[in-house]
Amino acid sequence: MRAEQTTARRRRAVPWVFLGLWIAVIALAGPFASKLADTQQDRVVDYLPASADSTQVAELEGQLPGGEATEMVLVYHRDGGLRAADRETAAAQVADIDRAHKLTSTPRAVPSKDGTTLMYPVASTEPGQDEKARDALVEDVREVARGEGGLSVEVGGDGALNTDAAKVYNSLGGPLLYTTAGVVALLLILIYRSPFLWLVPLAVAGIADYLAMAVAYGLHEGFGTSVTGQSSGVMTILVFGAGTDYALLLVARYREELRRIERPYDAMVAALRGCGPAVLASSGTVAAGLLCLLAADLNSSRGMGPLGTVGVLCALAAMLTLLPAVLVLLGRRVFWPLVPAFGSVPKQRRSLFSMMGSSAGRRPLTVLAGGALLLGALALGALNLPGALKQEDSFTKTPDSVSAMGTLAKAYPERGSQPITVMTPSDDAGAALASIRDTKGVDSVAKGRTAKGWTEISVIASSAPQSAGETATIKELRSDLDSSYVGGASAQQLDLEDTNSRDRMIIVPLVLAAVFLILVALLRSLVAPLLLLAAVVAVWGASLGIAGLVFEPLFGFEGTDPGLGLLSFVFLVALGVDYGIFLMHRMREESLAGAEPGAAALTALRTTGGVIASAGLVLAATFAVLTNMPLVQLVELGFVIAVGVLLDTFLVRTYLVTSASVALGRRVWWPGALSRPAAAVGAAAEPARVPVP
Repeated sequence: MRAEQTTARRRRAVPWVFLGLWIAVIALAGPFASKLADTQQDRVVDYLPASADSTQVAELEGQLPGGEATEMVLVYHRDGGLRAADRETAAAQVADIDRAHKLTSTPRAVPSKDGTTLMYPVASTEPGQDEKARDALVEDVREVARGEGGLSVEVGGDGALNTDAAKVYNSLGGPLLYTTAGVVALLLILIYRSPFLWLVPLAVAGIADYLAMAVAYGLHEGFGTSVTGQSSGVMTILVFGAGTDYALLLVARYREELRRIERPYDAMVAALRGCGPAVLASSGTVAAGLLCLLAADLNSSRGMGPLGTVGVLCALAAMLTLLPAVLVLLGRRVFWPLVPAFGSVPKQRRSLFSMMGSSAGRRPLTVLAGGALLLGALALGALNLPGALKQEDSFTKTPDSVSAMGTLAKAYPERGSQPITVMTPSDDAGAALASIRDTKGVDSVAKGRTAKGWTEISVIASSAPQSAGETATIKELRSDLDSSYVGGASAQQLDLEDTNSRDRMIIVPLVLAAVFLILVALLRSLVAPLLLLAAVVAVWGASLGIAGLVFEPLFGFEGTDPGLGLLSFVFLVALGVDYGIFLMHRMREESLAGAEPGAAALTALRTTGGVIASAGLVLAATFAVLTNMPLVQLVELGFVIAVGVLLDTFLVRTYLVTSASVALGRRVWWPGALSRPAAAVGAAAEPARVPVP
């Protein structure tokens, strides 16, 4: 009796212990979580590796007198043609700016040939590398440069573009969090059909996100991990998406165990034993795939890996410790009105996935061939993806800086509007100037500041920013000037594309190899892992193909983010295999119990289909939240991943993987023991269940 009482006290104490530990953890994390937003760096040059020409230019500019220059362009425009009073207004405003701020030189007007526009290039070293000071300078210039009576005044240039981008990134945190939480809450209410239960996993996911922000801040401070608005936003999406997926699996299993076991504590222990290994394996696969991004040369991609991993692991820790503790403390009543009574039996209904599995099982080769042709046809749409995204096209709404660049492009088709910066050794400055003047596509050249053995040269191209002509000019300058570095806004975009291309060549095979090895260890087969990897790669190609069909024709996007291919590949492979693990693991358990291969595949689909479909819907919906953000890069990434998850959930895993498993039979487990008929009979006890929520 005394032993039973002691055991009962321990059962009651364990949930409270976990709850107390989490309260302590959150209290410790609080001071650091709020600081993460201050560490974000969202300039293009911050995304680039230290070896890039553009990065070298930015660093060398920082060593010149006054530091790195903030470059702007004041654009005065009147549709019918500028008047004398307009020119006087422009000159007076520019003079006021020159007196109020430390400019590198006195701005000079550049009139357009059609007489409608006046351009004043303005550069200041006043902010240096202080982003807040840069933003303050740009806003102050905008306050002074104002038009009236039909005269429009806009402030463009690299400095203004960076300020507008920072403003958008800094505004993402709140809307992204609230929208994600709202979407997850709605889906959980529909799935659980309970007025209370949905609050528990949602609150736990929010706590996990708070912890993830604190850990991410610690990584930045301790190891210099790059933090961008994109990576911190994706981390939040992963916490809520992956965390809710784990919660769905656990709560569904816990509900089932409550019908068999009287005490909630014991039922939760059984639930954790049943679904815990699959959740650990799937989260480990996602983490391994994301950590492969550490091999990227691009700072933003390399930082995405640790932050995404932090999000997944914090979600895992919260859903396997805090969520069980809260559910046990609340007892059965948290499921009201559908309370799972001890000894009750749920109503048996023929599920949608049972019917899907039956159709796939009757003609597996036909279904497999049809699905493969469909995915292949969709993948062809990737050929229609627009070219690389320009910096001014990266906003879904047109800010003042982008509008200014559009006005300049129309008024000065024969001249560039933002400088290409060349940093050359001072001893070679004369020869460099002569070489630059002789370079095809150069409109004008001006020698700038000199210090510490380096001289700054400002080059204006005769082609529009980020056009094919300007790109050719930049490449020729880099080819001719061996000892110099060529940077600036357009050169940064070029380096971004080149670095992304190099990273894809390294990261894609690395992710495939890492995920393959984990699947081999988990499934003890070579064929099944290859099947799952082929499926998720096909999903990735089809998702990009669908994007190619809608990005420009439907959404009106002028370009594709250079990092879209790599990031969408990593996420879709890691997350797609995540769901494949649940299906194949259950299939293996059925085979170990003696089921024939076809029956094992159909049983696995029938028993895992509901819960994984719910998880897939939640994950797709959380990534779809990114499509409501004001940056094209985030919209594109969210769209591709959401479409890919839906394809995987309702087509590839349901039909194609199941059909392939039925068609292959025992060969799907080759060369493991299950590939031999005698190995499966009587090899295991009752298989672990993955219930339908």
